[in-house]
Amino acid sequence: MTSSAESPIHIEGPWTHRSVSANGARFHVAEAGDGPLVLMLHGFPEFWWTWRQQLVSLPAAGFRAVAADLRGYGGSDKPPRGYDLVTAASDVAGLIRALGEANAIVVGHDWGGLVAWTVGAYFPKMVRRLAVVSAAHPLKARGALFAEPITHRGRNTHLLTFQVPMLPERQLTRNDAELVGEMLTEWSGPGWPDLETELIYRRAMEIPSVAHSALEYYRWFFRSTLRADGLRYTQRMRVPIIAPTLQIHGALDTRVLPGTARGAGRHVEGSYRWRMIDGAGHFPQEEQVSKFDDELAGWLLDPEPER
Repeated sequence: MTSSAESPIHIEGPWTHRSVSANGARFHVAEAGDGPLVLMLHGFPEFWWTWRQQLVSLPAAGFRAVAADLRGYGGSDKPPRGYDLVTAASDVAGLIRALGEANAIVVGHDWGGLVAWTVGAYFPKMVRRLAVVSAAHPLKARGALFAEPITHRGRNTHLLTFQVPMLPERQLTRNDAELVGEMLTEWSGPGWPDLETELIYRRAMEIPSVAHSALEYYRWFFRSTLRADGLRYTQRMRVPIIAPTLQIHGALDTRVLPGTARGAGRHVEGSYRWRMIDGAGHFPQEEQVSKFDDELAGWLLDPEPER
């Protein structure tokens, strides 16, 4: 699979690309299949393409799979503001409606996972099921900002470095976005990514304004901790998730430690399932595709997922 000469985003495959307007912005999506809607949200430093395998496996299992570029990423709009989790959740709710559905199964990885948790709390009636990949519950993630050593493989060092104006954007895009490749390799298990995959993600980060937009999510998450908007968000996220929830995590994840992600069931009132994927780091949907798809599809097709 290769991208067109004009765009690193419109990669060919058994899916359709289109733009969808929602929440006052325009979003790029890739979609395939028919059936119940599964809306998939990527994380940093990626874009919709992280779900390319699931855009094949989910339609084969009877679902309509849609992978979206978050606000500020890929082919979606890159406005000067709106990079907080509440706005991102409102984007997702708007996308579900714009896609012609009253609700959806929401799947999110990394930052997309934090957005997915937020959608579940802010728009509970719009979430049929919730699947979170490589992401702690936002309350646990905020606590980990200060509870975990900043020296552990640079996890929180990156977060703190990203707070500096302008310089992180230049670092992300310098030398053809070489840092993106380093992050992918550092945060994954052995043997991933291959060079083609790395180059695709590096090219996507070089799209004008993507690096800045991606970092704005980190800046809001950190800086709002003691602000009024952040305190309101924290209070709202104490509301239990009522949707059946699946949480998938790579056993080798060094970006979000399994111990940090584990235990989110206390925030879920509905059925809850935790699954660890051996041999996978921070990107299990790409590193261990068969294992990941078996877990996700098995849970989606289970009419009564256990707690």
